[in-house]
Amino acid sequence: MRLCSIASGSSGNCIYIGEKNTHVLVDVGISAKRIEEGLAAISVLPEELSAIFITHEHTDHVQGLWAFERKHKVPVYATEHTLDTYMRTKKEPDFLAERLINVTYDQKITIGALTVHPFKISHDAACPVCYTFSAGAEKIGMATDLGCFDEYTLEALKDCGLLYLESNHDENMLLVGKYPYSLKQRILGSSGHLSNDAAAELAGRLLHEGLKYIVLGHLSRENNYPELAYETMRQKILSTWEYPHQQPEISVANREKPSAMLRLGA
Repeated sequence: MRLCSIASGSSGNCIYIGEKNTHVLVDVGISAKRIEEGLAAISVLPEELSAIFITHEHTDHVQGLWAFERKHKVPVYATEHTLDTYMRTKKEPDFLAERLINVTYDQKITIGALTVHPFKISHDAACPVCYTFSAGAEKIGMATDLGCFDEYTLEALKDCGLLYLESNHDENMLLVGKYPYSLKQRILGSSGHLSNDAAAELAGRLLHEGLKYIVLGHLSRENNYPELAYETMRQKILSTWEYPHQQPEISVANREKPSAMLRLGA
């Protein structure tokens, strides 16, 4: 399996996951042009996409959906409430309706070579989910836009060879920053976003010998630095790793352009 972050951050998110001839996107929160450019950078044509999976309806996850779908007509998967909420914002004819497919918490979906598991998360959206993707013995887990995690989250993400985790903000930067108090409380709340420390705690609970990569994503432009997110995670892994083999590789997804392609398996 392969993963490439095409864009990641509070300003827009789009992640590619592929296995053999199956190619999917998770979220399309950037312009259709940038999505096309990102796919071209990894040698994937839009018409090769099998599906788009949407986590929730916030703009930084769906901004490019309407324009991209007008041109490329890819099946779109999300929870029913997410799709309904998104469609209510549109005034144009409902050309997208026939390509919308509902997903349900914990009901797995097979898309080509991939098995997809939607799992519920705590976020202030209509009915948000994140996903894991499996192919054979390999598993990729994604957890972004969640204000907290619990045993259910850990169970969904266990045994991943690659974890793509939100590391949205440094709490001190957020607290002393320019955001209004209400927005700070939203971000810090149980339906907001994971801090660097919370992301490190989540990763620490998911460590196992087969974990090869940890990718940090959805960083705030105003309340975080890539170096700070990376170092917080690195220190946690150093203090927690118990296995004799090589530690997982930690990276931070690029905000504006595709990051390096990561591969699990042969």
